[in-house]
Amino acid sequence: QLQASGGGLVQPGGSLRLSCAASGGAFSNYVMGWFRQAPGKEREFVGGVNRGGTSTRYANSAKGRFTVSRDNTANTVYLQMYGLKPEDTAVYYCAADEGPLIDTEARGYAYWGQGTQVTVSS
Repeated sequence: QLQASGGGLVQPGGSLRLSCAASGGAFSNYVMGWFRQAPGKEREFVGGVNRGGTSTRYANSAKGRFTVSRDNTANTVYLQMYGLKPEDTAVYYCAADEGPLIDTEARGYAYWGQGTQVTVSS
């Protein structure tokens, strides 16, 4: 089970840190990904981290602004977002995949959290 949290309303240029807590499985056995879905758009990959937390992968829209990390002792994955823009407004989801590669396609992930809303607006 995955539980995402940390969303909210933030002004353009602001920052947020999303968390996703996992339970019920061996967290360190899974690649973790973050996706987002804006109204009327398809769910898209934001970033992901490998099982050990030693490798990450990002969408072009996230590079340089977002950082994905994980704490396997706390069974939690994070998405740190800086320099937020109105176009980052979406529901953000965490997802788990057996891996070992960081998949950028949503269909590659077997387990999903419930999503947390991020709204970037002045």
